[in-house]
Amino acid sequence: MRFQETTLKGVFEIQLEMKSDERGFFARCWCQKEFESNNLNSRLVQCNVSFNAKVGTLRGMHYQAEPHAETKVVRCTSGSIYDVVLDLRPSSPTYKHWIAVILTARNRNMVYVPEGCAHGFLTLGDDTEVFYQMSDCYRPELARGVRWDDPAFAIVWPGPVEVISDRDRTYPDFK
Repeated sequence: MRFQETTLKGVFEIQLEMKSDERGFFARCWCQKEFESNNLNSRLVQCNVSFNAKVGTLRGMHYQAEPHAETKVVRCTSGSIYDVVLDLRPSSPTYKHWIAVILTARNRNMVYVPEGCAHGFLTLGDDTEVFYQMSDCYRPELARGVRWDDPAFAIVWPGPVEVISDRDRTYPDFK
């Protein structure tokens, strides 16, 4: 795997190193030692899958509060997404900044989202599936979020939002 830090401190795009032959390819997409050698959280306790039937489906911007904040590794396994990470760490030099990466089943790249950052995505095609690996178990009482279109962040989305949950649409303005 190749780890490329983005403009947000501690947020990485991870690219697979594929070993190809006449059968196709083989690639490692998780290695505790490689994550640790890049000073990344290597704890893995839960994996989730999100299936999204329609283009323009928005999920986010989500995070989990302390004491069970979670690191996520996100990969698109079918279709494609515009994946956004928003830095909500007050002590970070990139506080309230965001980055976006296009994740697709074809390019097989991943995004490492550290604790204290919100995460969300917009589907770029129908029948899109996203696979998440998490460093802590989901705890509904600690689930938090910020609105995808909050002017405090000015996230630029590449297309219209066609499908969104009431919860994601109605988060209050960020303070």
